[in-house]
Amino acid sequence: MLGYEKVSFLGSATPLEYLPSISKELGLEFYIKRDDLTGLGVGGNKLRKLEYLLHEAQQQGATTLLTMGGAQTNHGRLTAAVAAKFGMKCVIVCLDEYPGEVSANILLDRLMGAEVVLKKNDGRPADVQYAETVAAVRARYEEAGEKVYEIPIGGSNVTGMLGYYECAVEITRQAEAMGIGDATLISTVGSFGTYMGLFCGLKNENSPLRLKGIAISPFDEAKKQRLLAYYQEAKEKLGLSYEAKAEDFEIETEYTRGAYNNESAEVREAIYLMARKEAIILDPCYTGKAFAGILEMVESGKLEKGSKVIFLHTGGLPGIYTKHHRLAFERELIDGVTILP
Repeated sequence: MLGYEKVSFLGSATPLEYLPSISKELGLEFYIKRDDLTGLGVGGNKLRKLEYLLHEAQQQGATTLLTMGGAQTNHGRLTAAVAAKFGMKCVIVCLDEYPGEVSANILLDRLMGAEVVLKKNDGRPADVQYAETVAAVRARYEEAGEKVYEIPIGGSNVTGMLGYYECAVEITRQAEAMGIGDATLISTVGSFGTYMGLFCGLKNENSPLRLKGIAISPFDEAKKQRLLAYYQEAKEKLGLSYEAKAEDFEIETEYTRGAYNNESAEVREAIYLMARKEAIILDPCYTGKAFAGILEMVESGKLEKGSKVIFLHTGGLPGIYTKHHRLAFERELIDGVTILP
């Protein structure tokens, strides 16, 4: 894509499915793009990015993939999956406390052989703490003879976002074939890579799809500036023609529930709705939070009745089993468990 090569391990396009029950419930023409069905390591959106990042790592002769994120990072889990599949080591540096148990993504990381390094946040700027910890971990691996390739949080650099530039082309073709080429494509917005790849792909390929993002963590002015700087970097490196302005990035910032990966009753209700109407499982950090936002957007009129919507399912299933989310689900669902003597 755009002169960059990748290691192709995902196979065919992921499905774009019409959801009749959700459509009836919301009064929309509602579709879902199933990027939760990408194969390795329980699946998820980061694998599209990792096809390009892995190729770059291999070209550099890397033997170890090093990445960063929260303790329950989906990206870290999928980096571990790719490393295992292609005979590499993996280490995940997390600016987070030990959650009290080896579960959810941490359990899967360890099953696939990755090292998880947990560094308690000491209150200094996160980038400073990450830089110090990554430098120490990298040095340890290099002293042991490893060639380390470093991947940013979420795989969100220009190389990684190419996976979602490619996905934008894929969705456009699928939508046109299904007669919904004028739909609104809705994606979560976290570390920006997925959203930015879609934005660049849709704009540069003149797709009629409209992109809307839903932020899953508080979105301040610094993030707005980072988004524009990210685009300018991509424009320069990839030779894009579109002149983007800050107002071109349509991102809803009202549905973050106040923090990243926090438990929320409204998000759980959105997860129940999707599960009970369509048997599709959303996660409490990303897709559940975004779908809860969609429900509020329909109620407030931000999404008009009868409009066509494509929701990008980015995966994240293991988040259901994160301790604080799992316990909240248990409190609400235990009444449906019958225990016989």
